[in-house]
Amino acid sequence: MLDANRSGTATASPPTATNFAGPVSPLRRDGVTARCARVLLSPYARLSLLLALLGGAAVCVLLFEPQRLLTHGWPSQLGGAAAAVVFAVAYGLCTAAFVPRPLLNLAAGALFGSQLGLATALAGTVLGAGLAFGLGRVLGQEALRPLLRGRWLKAADGQLSRHGFRSMMAARLFPGVPFWAANYCAAVSRMGWLPFLLATALGSIPNTAAYAVAGARASSPTSPAFLIAMACIAVPALVGAVVAWRKRHYLRGR
Repeated sequence: MLDANRSGTATASPPTATNFAGPVSPLRRDGVTARCARVLLSPYARLSLLLALLGGAAVCVLLFEPQRLLTHGWPSQLGGAAAAVVFAVAYGLCTAAFVPRPLLNLAAGALFGSQLGLATALAGTVLGAGLAFGLGRVLGQEALRPLLRGRWLKAADGQLSRHGFRSMMAARLFPGVPFWAANYCAAVSRMGWLPFLLATALGSIPNTAAYAVAGARASSPTSPAFLIAMACIAVPALVGAVVAWRKRHYLRGR
């Protein structure tokens, strides 16, 4: 731009420097936040959280042995329906933390008798299964499904995804498949919530009833009820072992 001085001669004024060092753009900050959120919510980050939760639960079970609280140190001030509700909640949490169900079923029968013990153990079974299924579905499914490349893994995933109710009923009726393993395998598959919970509730009745009766009649091990309950525990285990032995060649050939 030309400026006129006192002598009337036009001179050029120096150009004004432009300031490029402005404040940091909010879009840049939002981009960093979005990237951090994507990393924290990524499938592998959620899977790591699931593994950390399960590892912590297993350590707590080994250190504090909550199953002993259920079987030997039950609070004396709790009784009736309140005790059954507290036991069912504790049962569900313990099964999600890998405490064996047979021990808890025996404790339910010993504490509440055959009928109320069965109802309490079934409620805890469904609660623990739903908790494990939800954790596996939310935190582990997206990261683990791409890893299903083996023959057996693909076959198990296809069976659970296409025939979820029937497959889960078989897993609950016949012993041999750990409770927690069936829960998390079903969570990784495409099985729906309703078939999973319904099959868990129905398929767990015979085995749970047998353990509850055995726990209720443990003080009289020669009684007919106790002997029948033990037979109902032993016979399905024997049948499951025979079926697995006969199907071993079929499984290897797939």
